[in-house]
Amino acid sequence: MGMPAIDSHVALRGRGRELAALEQVLATARSGSSAVLVLRGEAGIGKTALLDYAAGRAVGFRTVGVAGIESEMELPFAGLHQLCSPMLGRLDRLPPPQRHALSVAFGLREGEASNRFLVGLAVIDLLAGAAGDRPLACLVDDAQWLDDGSLQVLAFAARRLMAEPVALIFAVRDSYDDRELEGLPELTVEGLGEHDARALLTSAVRVPLDPLVRDRIVAEAHGNPMALLTLPRALAPADLAGGFWLPGTRPVERCLEDAFHQQFRSLPHDSQRLLLSAAAEPTGDVELLWRAAGLQRIPADAAVPAEVAGLVDFGVGVRFHHPLVRSAIYQRTSAPERRAAHHALAEATDPRVDPDRRAWHRAHAASRPDERVAADLERSAERAQGRGGAAAAASFLRRATELTPDPARRVARALAAAQAHIDAGAADQADNLLAAAEAGPLDDLQQARLERLRARLVFSRVRGGGAPRLLLDAAHRLAPLDAALARETLLEAVGAAVFAGRLSKGPGQREVAQAVRAGPPPSSPPRTVDILLDAMTGLVIDGHAAGVDALRRALHTVRQEQRSGPADAERHWLWLAFRVTPEPLAPELWDDEAWQELATGAVGIAREAGALAVLPMALTYQACFHAHAGDLDTSAALIDEATAISEATGGTPMMYTSLVLAALRGRESQALDLIASTVEEVVSRGEGRSLGLAEYAYAVLYNGLGRYEDALSAARRACRHEDLGFYGWALGELIEASVRSGHPGAAVPALEQLAERTRASGTNWALGAEASSRALLSEDRGDIADALYQEAIERLERCRVTVHLARARLLYGEWLRRRNRRQDSRAQLRSAHETFSGIGADGFAERARRELMATGETVRKRTVGTGAELTGQEAQIARLARDGHTNVEIGAQLFISPRTVEWHLGNIFAKLGIRSRRQLRSVLSAPAQGPRWRNRP
Repeated sequence: MGMPAIDSHVALRGRGRELAALEQVLATARSGSSAVLVLRGEAGIGKTALLDYAAGRAVGFRTVGVAGIESEMELPFAGLHQLCSPMLGRLDRLPPPQRHALSVAFGLREGEASNRFLVGLAVIDLLAGAAGDRPLACLVDDAQWLDDGSLQVLAFAARRLMAEPVALIFAVRDSYDDRELEGLPELTVEGLGEHDARALLTSAVRVPLDPLVRDRIVAEAHGNPMALLTLPRALAPADLAGGFWLPGTRPVERCLEDAFHQQFRSLPHDSQRLLLSAAAEPTGDVELLWRAAGLQRIPADAAVPAEVAGLVDFGVGVRFHHPLVRSAIYQRTSAPERRAAHHALAEATDPRVDPDRRAWHRAHAASRPDERVAADLERSAERAQGRGGAAAAASFLRRATELTPDPARRVARALAAAQAHIDAGAADQADNLLAAAEAGPLDDLQQARLERLRARLVFSRVRGGGAPRLLLDAAHRLAPLDAALARETLLEAVGAAVFAGRLSKGPGQREVAQAVRAGPPPSSPPRTVDILLDAMTGLVIDGHAAGVDALRRALHTVRQEQRSGPADAERHWLWLAFRVTPEPLAPELWDDEAWQELATGAVGIAREAGALAVLPMALTYQACFHAHAGDLDTSAALIDEATAISEATGGTPMMYTSLVLAALRGRESQALDLIASTVEEVVSRGEGRSLGLAEYAYAVLYNGLGRYEDALSAARRACRHEDLGFYGWALGELIEASVRSGHPGAAVPALEQLAERTRASGTNWALGAEASSRALLSEDRGDIADALYQEAIERLERCRVTVHLARARLLYGEWLRRRNRRQDSRAQLRSAHETFSGIGADGFAERARRELMATGETVRKRTVGTGAELTGQEAQIARLARDGHTNVEIGAQLFISPRTVEWHLGNIFAKLGIRSRRQLRSVLSAPAQGPRWRNRP
């Protein structure tokens, strides 16, 4: 990281704001807390100089750094490896799972694909350990050119380094659209003011400068320091002094490259060849460079003119003075010259030590298709995938496709490359590869696979819309060619139809289910996909009562697989249980015990496997369970984690549980804002199921606030379509709202539908929900209503669904008060009020408080206590600590360092007014597996 040599006080003129920000970051790290800053600005604006300033001011720090290097293909975790190399002596101090994950990611040992989040946790612990004896400064230049895996992990660490003395400073181009760094503290580095720009220009020019030329250069540079320092070097003294130079109107970056390229072309021929080879090698490996130079018969003294010109340094590694120097050399050199440099670098690379880099250079040295090079790239893709480099694997396969001479083999590789790009989230590249495959000689199976990939590409962009039709068409084409793949595609079509719901632009759930019945039979013995597919089909076509047995068997299969630790092939369909059924099987069956087991297990397996596409779904699933179980703080913390992961991986956040949680909390303005924004988003995607869930959330919110007419309208809208997972719940909201608003007629058919589902399920939760709804419609028949309410409470007491138990008590207490049984009503209402107040369900708590006051009892409005002051993450840490987990275990689960856990616990103890972990049990509610939630016969 260096700029052309000038006095530092001149180079940083006009940078008081930026220097103060850097000083604050370093001061925060010195005080023992982490600090992050993203410097954002155009090329040449001075970001590198600011990083150099930070390095110089980090007195007493351990300083490490990395600079991203633009290349056509990224090697997984290469930048992260370079940054962490000085600290790898501490690798053996990491817990074994983290040590293994990081070693595999860095290619230090063979192993299965690295868990991306385990790599992130390993890096957090590595940085925290390195900062144990003195603060650590991590400087990342040109972050936009880091490989995807490295930038994702570093951004992940930046968000979770809290109580460690670590300063992490990124420099990134302002034109870079980076999801990973979004939301981190940032500072835009702008151009210098005119006075400072003139001073900097004067410092760089050693000849008389014509005032007109000076003013024109200052105007053209727009305050860009690199332009001010570099543009005059491209001009002859006569141009500077004579006043006849007419600069163009090209962007600053292009002007800088022109100037650097002119300097490059003024060097001796051998120096140019050496610099071109250095520009073609992204790692800056100086030993490799000199081996390649020897193969090209470039003499050792060729380096001297390049260093004297101030373009490059040849030290421990090759370092260009600015990335634009490298790009100006590489991009503006002829293709034959570039291929010659890559050929020499390939020959100089040991195929046993670094086969992937050798394959990459061979690919760039190829002037025409070459099957041997393409095959090497294909093998490199397999290794990259094993190291967790999905983007690198996709790039290897794309280049392999381009270099494949045989048209038929090229089609096969294009399809594989397209699949890899879909998995890596590179939709545009996948589109291009599918177009390339379509132009080749496709056989029938390849044509069908191509259509399936196009359909999956659409589904990856929008969960609903026209995806069901495309997936169904692809399944029809696959049926006579590959029955197993056809059934997999049909399961995806079912999932797309579930997501599309009432907004489907093609076949609905019933039409897709009918296609399943008419399609290929299941395998023998049936796979998980077959069991899931048949269960979903029966549910849609035969109805809930007839399909519940198959659904129960599917749930049992998934639970058994989860317990036994399924093989990778079957684990894929375990994930599909979550992907195609957004609120999975257990809630549809009202089975709270299975829900808790599956939710907890799914999150654990997803974390262990590093399944980033599934982990947010699993966390959302677990969060929804905790919301119904009355642990709203833990639910919120899990939602926050799921959202952070989705944003880090470029996915669409899962909003389902957020809507339910907001409705249960009952804070009207916040809930309405969230629901409205979600509705707008899901309608644009054609995701009708989420639209139904939004209406269900409205109904819950308004029932909690006692606005029953509004709740009835929302519940009716929610029940217009039988959305999977919550339709039965919506029926319950409709029944309560219709009875309480004086329209009991609307509740009668709803109760019939509800009873069909609950009796087929037969769980205590299902039968308790039915008894509660049936009691509402029997309130004018005293003994019957009383018995039904008591049955509802007794059954729900055997479950884990605290919210539903408290609501049953609230309904019973309201009925008892209206029957003038005040003493009995107070017991039920008081219990409901205490539960709702304790979990933070403000709307229902206020409804219970009003009813209690009507009985003559004085009840204060709920005030926010110390427990409610805990943030979502603090609440999650407090509960884990209460349940006996160590700091290391908590850190591993939440992807933070043990020291950060300890720091959070200090804040938690202060807020709760306690001094130790043992006291957590007395101030926090009992864990979800408490004795009163055990199912009884």
